[in-house]
Amino acid sequence: MKRLLLFSLILFPFIALAQSPAKAKPTALFTVGGTPTSTDEFIYLFKKNHANKTQDFTEVKIDEYLNLFINFKLKIKEAHQRGLDTTAKFEKELKTYRDELKKPYRAEKNVLDKLTRETYDHLTQEVKAAHILVQVKPDATPEDTLKAYTKLADIKKRTQAGENFEKLARELSEDPSAKYNGGSLGYFTALQMVYPFEEAAYQTKVGEISPIVRTRFGYHIIKVEDKRPSRGEVEVSHILLRTAAGNDAKIKNLIFEIYDQLKNGRHWDELCKEYSEDTNTKNAGGKLRPFGVGALASIPEFEATAFSLQKPGDVSDPFQSSIGWHIIRLEKKIPMPAYAEVEASLKKRVARDERMKISEDAMHSARRKVFGFRENNENKLKALATADSSLLKGKWKFAGNPGIKSLPVFAVGASDIKAEELFHWVERHQTANTTAPAAYMNQLYDAFVEEKISAAEDEKIIKENPEFQHLLTEYREGILLFEIMEKEIWNRASEDTLGQKKFYKENLAKYAAGDRVEARIFSTSDASFFDQVKTKIAKADSLTKEDIKKFKSIQNFRNYEKGDSKIVDKVSWVPGLQETQSDGIYYLVEIKRLVAPGTKTFEEARAHIISDYQDSLEKSWVASLKNKYAVSVNKKGKKIVLSELLKK
Repeated sequence: MKRLLLFSLILFPFIALAQSPAKAKPTALFTVGGTPTSTDEFIYLFKKNHANKTQDFTEVKIDEYLNLFINFKLKIKEAHQRGLDTTAKFEKELKTYRDELKKPYRAEKNVLDKLTRETYDHLTQEVKAAHILVQVKPDATPEDTLKAYTKLADIKKRTQAGENFEKLARELSEDPSAKYNGGSLGYFTALQMVYPFEEAAYQTKVGEISPIVRTRFGYHIIKVEDKRPSRGEVEVSHILLRTAAGNDAKIKNLIFEIYDQLKNGRHWDELCKEYSEDTNTKNAGGKLRPFGVGALASIPEFEATAFSLQKPGDVSDPFQSSIGWHIIRLEKKIPMPAYAEVEASLKKRVARDERMKISEDAMHSARRKVFGFRENNENKLKALATADSSLLKGKWKFAGNPGIKSLPVFAVGASDIKAEELFHWVERHQTANTTAPAAYMNQLYDAFVEEKISAAEDEKIIKENPEFQHLLTEYREGILLFEIMEKEIWNRASEDTLGQKKFYKENLAKYAAGDRVEARIFSTSDASFFDQVKTKIAKADSLTKEDIKKFKSIQNFRNYEKGDSKIVDKVSWVPGLQETQSDGIYYLVEIKRLVAPGTKTFEEARAHIISDYQDSLEKSWVASLKNKYAVSVNKKGKKIVLSELLKK
């Protein structure tokens, strides 16, 4: 909750600020321990935090805010002094916020939103295609990869020269099913094929053959035979009789007997329960989950028959598939829903699909080119070769040839990044893991590269949109404030029981109370249960476990004074059982006794004590920080601030 409060005022203005023009070099308003804070930053935050409050634009309010802002910067100075901005935890959290902040400034759309829309567009269309595959593993050697590519390129030339695609698929495709289906995949839609294959199929025109496409299975060429609008999904029930060697004639006779019984009026559910061999559905009328085109590619006869039925209740003739004999009844047809209806659920599927990683990898690759990323492969290999088994425990430290440290491993723009900086980053970000040391070091290297490219991107955005720096600073300092307040104030105030009690004894006057009642509160939204249970409570009968479960809430006995509870305030303050209602909820207030005015007990006042103790600790801490770090307000900067904020 504290973290949410710290960031609650940060987000709303940044989209509007994205197009603001650059400003002249700002003037310092004040310094804390030699670190300046600009007039621009103060003016930006004052306007933001006092939006639509014209009454606050006075010299008095500006001075109040300036004092609070100086105290804030003192805490940030101390956080820097303690190195809280150098931890892996801080850097990870800041990166998360920074990546979110940068989205409005980037040229590309959000990858997930873009892919979700593309996937939906694909789902609105069905593609009929065939393919030829030459297998090659994702980690194949360059020689094997080239060999596979060359083989498929030669096959493609033969198709372009007029040879029959189906015949070539049967003879040369390394997809085992091609021997009997000629490479045919039937109709399919989005999320049924691996993403690169799906994308190529949708981009290829009917009657044409795709460019060679690489997937995790190898290289493919795709012949697109037809495209048609999506038929949505169907929901059907079925009766299944499985076939085995030697019993086909018997099963065929039986399925037609069942069909005749249906025609003569026997109920579908009875026949399904008696005969169907699908144990998962036979007792539920044989009902299957809705499915779309391509979902049952292994039994195409079933899919084709299901989609051929026109009206709910229509029953198919008996037909045979690779798993047995079937009769299908159509329950309903489900047309393709509008994008808005499926966006949320589709987005979750896309986020888990390989298309997300492929697209992100492509985006990262493009960003590397934009920001002038160049690797020194020889030096990179030397640096990565320093990985050893200590990485498994997350305790690796560089112990190789000192000369390696000075080697440049890559460059971003005009900046050469040396191995020493990489090693320092690895030492701070490594964690215990089970990945092979060489592979894990390579992962850390890639993450380090992305961080450097992200920093270059930050510089570009700030140059073009200076207000982005304010936003980044807010988030950065918000994280630091949370960390240092938690360490210095919040945890101490809530955990230091002796300190709380000492503070309570020294400030008893703060915890004086007027008339009070000792009471407990029951609440329920069930009117009939309310009438039953209030009699039981009035008679002091014990509540059963079932009674307790039916209550919306039960608040145990405690002391209440006026203003502590709107429910207690609504009832008569006399011992006994009182009842009231609020917002459709029924309340029983059992008042045990009246409590005379006096000082609250420590336990009774503890929540207030912790809050007050926290304020006391913070005041003392800020005073010590003012002694530790010199604060100086620049008169010229103050004049600029007042002129800007007080102008009509």
